[in-house]
Amino acid sequence: MPRSHVTLAETTASPDGATLNALLRRYESTLIGELLSCEPLTQGLLNRGYHLTTTRGRFFLKHHLDGDRTALARQHRVTRRLGARGLPVAPPIADVDGATVSVLDGRCYALHPWVEGRHRDGAELSRAQSWRLGALLGLVHTCLEEVIDPRTPAPRDASHAPDVTGADPDHTFALIDQLLALARSRRSRDAFDELAEHRLLERRALLERHAHRRPEASTVPATGWVHGDFHPLNLLYRDAEPAAIVDWDRLGVQPRAEEAVRAAAIFFVRPCGTLELSKVRPYARAYRCAIGAGQDELAAAVHRVWWERLNDFWMLRWHYQLGDHRADPQFPAAAALAVWWTREYDAVREAFVA
Repeated sequence: MPRSHVTLAETTASPDGATLNALLRRYESTLIGELLSCEPLTQGLLNRGYHLTTTRGRFFLKHHLDGDRTALARQHRVTRRLGARGLPVAPPIADVDGATVSVLDGRCYALHPWVEGRHRDGAELSRAQSWRLGALLGLVHTCLEEVIDPRTPAPRDASHAPDVTGADPDHTFALIDQLLALARSRRSRDAFDELAEHRLLERRALLERHAHRRPEASTVPATGWVHGDFHPLNLLYRDAEPAAIVDWDRLGVQPRAEEAVRAAAIFFVRPCGTLELSKVRPYARAYRCAIGAGQDELAAAVHRVWWERLNDFWMLRWHYQLGDHRADPQFPAAAALAVWWTREYDAVREAFVA
């Protein structure tokens, strides 16, 4: 679930030519060259990205909207160290002063080499490739522990102790009532409003039946440094192999196995809202082998992420409370998944621990 919201208007405006030229002048001219074109990239929900073509080649320019230079510098150091260990990453390019974060008019930018590749979801992956995906995420987690000094403080939004009891269903019931009122009050109701009302009523009934299954506070999950947003849009493939893991903005300390479960729920979800468990199994087995995680750790993570999904309505909050419809296409499958996962809970759990 996104931790912060970026409005649609904030994601569409491109930097002007003067800004881009001033930015590129900070880099070695023989490396970067002169600007020829700048094309905004449309994929992704947070931050802004641009494809730059110069006389020296192609580059990816990222405008970080949060502007936390300390966090950005940490991310850049980490990705350079991961790259040195052979992980597929695309660390930023340093300017003539050795800095990887450029600030112009209060805005933070980072320039990266362009990585040729494409995104692939779980439907395009074979079982062997699903295994390699799980192994890759496990390698990311183990390498992060090795390259980050244990004394390094986690980002402010990721340094808190895990909420071991999960979402409060009473708060969820109140949110459901708010969203139902908004969906029903639309003057010209459409198919999205009808589906939203159906799923909200359905989810309320599920929560009423399963409120007693809220995760208990008896066991604190194993935490560690994680990518924070591992999903198909943040992994580029070249042919059959991963070429680059991108977008490390959510690098932080979180329950590590939960990232593995959340990633699987995005990579392997079908349009109808079911998980392709035949691919989840090799993915999860490879992840467990890579980090040495036991079945209990994965089983607890499955339960916590299931509960999280059952109480999660960020897409509807964007739609109705913020007037932002960018996540609308994801809603049908995501909403159906929460229902299917509840019905097939044992089968999902078995796929992650077998």
